Amino acid sequence: MSLFRRRGGGKADWLVVGLGNPGDRYARTRHNVGFEVAKRLAERLGLPRFKQKYGGLYSEGSRVAVLLPQTYMNESGNSVGPARGALGVDLDHVLVVHDEIDLPFGKVELRTGGGLAGHNGLKSVRRGLGSGDFGRVRVGVGRPDSTDPEIVSRYVLGRFDEDPQDLIETAADELERRVTSE
Repeated sequence: MSLFRRRGGGKADWLVVGLGNPGDRYARTRHNVGFEVAKRLAERLGLPRFKQKYGGLYSEGSRVAVLLPQTYMNESGNSVGPARGALGVDLDHVLVVHDEIDLPFGKVELRTGGGLAGHNGLKSVRRGLGSGDFGRVRVGVGRPDSTDPEIVSRYVLGRFDEDPQDLIETAADELERRVTSE
């Protein structure tokens, strides 16, 4: 299929949302892997430079739009909902890329719908979209050896112990396959 065909008359066929937190303090942390994967996809697709739009950093090409909400993770839906509405993207063509502690480091899974596993960014996106039936690219960052919420929070907000570049590339591969396959 051509990358120039539009589904349903919207401005984009796909809305890819990378979840993360803005600012240098959170850069290169496990919680921001969604930002990194979405930015890598934008580079691969040759999308233009990101600009401020929809409460986030935004770029769009001939059929794929990429959004990095700058609302902080827990308020991502405040950016995603308006972007989806303005672009006219079908709900099943919204792909949210996020860190997943319930997957081992390096594992990537794509799914539609499902539980939110306590992920506040996903909860906010569900509120912003009015449904949980959006696509997810779950990027495994591993889990600390504790269920203590403070330890888990420090872990996801901490920098990678491993080099995340292969993980970012693998997730971007899956994402690219998905948005270019139809």
